[in-house]
Amino acid sequence: MIKKLINKLLGKPEGTATPLGKRVEIAAEEHRIDPALLDERGVKVVKGLTDAGFEAYIVGGAVRDLLLGRRPKDFDVATDATPEQVKNQFRRAFIIGRRFRIVHVVYGRGREHEVIEVSTFRALLKEDDAEQVQGNEKTSKGALEGKSHVVDASGRVLRDNVWGPQIEDAARRDFTVNAMYYDPQRQLVVDYHGGLADARKKVLRMIGDPETRYREDPVRILRAVRFAAKLGFTIEPKSRAPIAGMAPLLANVPLSRMFDEMIKLLQTGHALASIEELRKQGLARGVFPILDAVLDKDGALPDNVHGKFVRLALEDTDKRVAEGRSVAPSFMLACMLWGEVQQRWKRLVDGGDGPVPALQQAIDLVFDARVGDISGRGKLAADMREIWMMQPRFERRTGSGPHRLIEQPRYRAGFDFLALRAEAGEIDPALADWWEDFALGSEDDRRALLDQARETQRQGGPRSRPKSGGGRVHSVPRGSVGSAGGSTGSSTGEVVGIVGGESAAALPIDPEAMDGEGGAAHPAKKRRRRRKPKAPGGAGAEPADAASTGDA
Repeated sequence: MIKKLINKLLGKPEGTATPLGKRVEIAAEEHRIDPALLDERGVKVVKGLTDAGFEAYIVGGAVRDLLLGRRPKDFDVATDATPEQVKNQFRRAFIIGRRFRIVHVVYGRGREHEVIEVSTFRALLKEDDAEQVQGNEKTSKGALEGKSHVVDASGRVLRDNVWGPQIEDAARRDFTVNAMYYDPQRQLVVDYHGGLADARKKVLRMIGDPETRYREDPVRILRAVRFAAKLGFTIEPKSRAPIAGMAPLLANVPLSRMFDEMIKLLQTGHALASIEELRKQGLARGVFPILDAVLDKDGALPDNVHGKFVRLALEDTDKRVAEGRSVAPSFMLACMLWGEVQQRWKRLVDGGDGPVPALQQAIDLVFDARVGDISGRGKLAADMREIWMMQPRFERRTGSGPHRLIEQPRYRAGFDFLALRAEAGEIDPALADWWEDFALGSEDDRRALLDQARETQRQGGPRSRPKSGGGRVHSVPRGSVGSAGGSTGSSTGEVVGIVGGESAAALPIDPEAMDGEGGAAHPAKKRRRRRKPKAPGGAGAEPADAASTGDA
């Protein structure tokens, strides 16, 4: 009675049951899944469990992608074996998670390793069957201890570790297209909610009452956006209608989980489509602090230099994912937050701070405001800081500074960032051209480039502002910076600040220039980054893909 009263006060629907559906088995001649798209290790896990007497299936998004003729990125497995029983079947298997206990079965080692995620069929339980706590994952740790099914005051599931039959496991999944199971040994698809028909119609439909399901897990709102953008699907009206009203519940989701969802939206090959879908659903602003720093009041990338810079970075990320190359979140996020770093940097310098400490302080302020306290923050912050702190060092082209800079482990990421700035019209392309040639040039070429740089600077040549016409500053034959290419940067290497007497040679760019005002004209010749093999004598170039180590 008390729970019903609370639900009424919170405006939650009463007793909305999720339908169990009906088991339909679809043969190979109808579903037409190509066995060549299967992952042998995923199939091996299924076979290992079935040989031990358990049920096991490829499940979820992998089945959806197989039905669409796509090779899935991940192969998850669902089984009636408990996590402990799964762990006992495989040599390298680890039980993880508290909210949902699952097993990671690991094959291979190092960067080439693969993880098959195995979950146990879960029971479909009503909210009334769950224990309720008033806090969240952090504030109610004691109350959550030893409990299997717990929700918070808004109905969000904090624990869900009650096992059940496959029909209930299917009903508790989010969208019909994600609630199918595939037996690779019998080549059989099991569908309880018409997922195959929805996949063919390109429709995202929530299983059960959408409002109830969004309350259980508000992240389903973001999953709807991501799948619509990734697959080109339409969110069916009943599933779309509650999204705007349920969006405030995302504020209760742990920061790290929200950050992970944002990375999935922006770094899995459909970043620009995801931003457009967020805008269509009214979620572009007020959900992710990083997007708030980038998008205009209408939820779109602004029509200025920084907007173009971010668009180029996201386009390049999408392209790399499509080509099967790795991407690093640190580079993408550094691009997105660069405009705010510049603005804070300029204000600090105008207030009397030195350029280098002002940049360091601006970076700290932006990171605290837009990223916050998340798991892995230290590594992410170090990578982003290194990219940003390298930018004023590119302005110095005298003495031994250029030689030391190209030897830095993350020079490639810093240069890619510089090249994007040039392509967007933020700086003179001649500066990026100079560093491209210097990195690949012979020692004689480098001496000539340094001599010309000194002469250009003595005559008041281009520095950090683009000049009308975008003229070149040297005549050494063109090269390129290796085949590592791509604006995704590296996720390895130590932090490189401005040390050993190095200091910024130019103040940060005036933010007004980002709106195309104050004489910051776009260069006449658009620079195109090229990827060529390492040239003889080019000590600064790196081997292919040495610069991009993030997960796609």
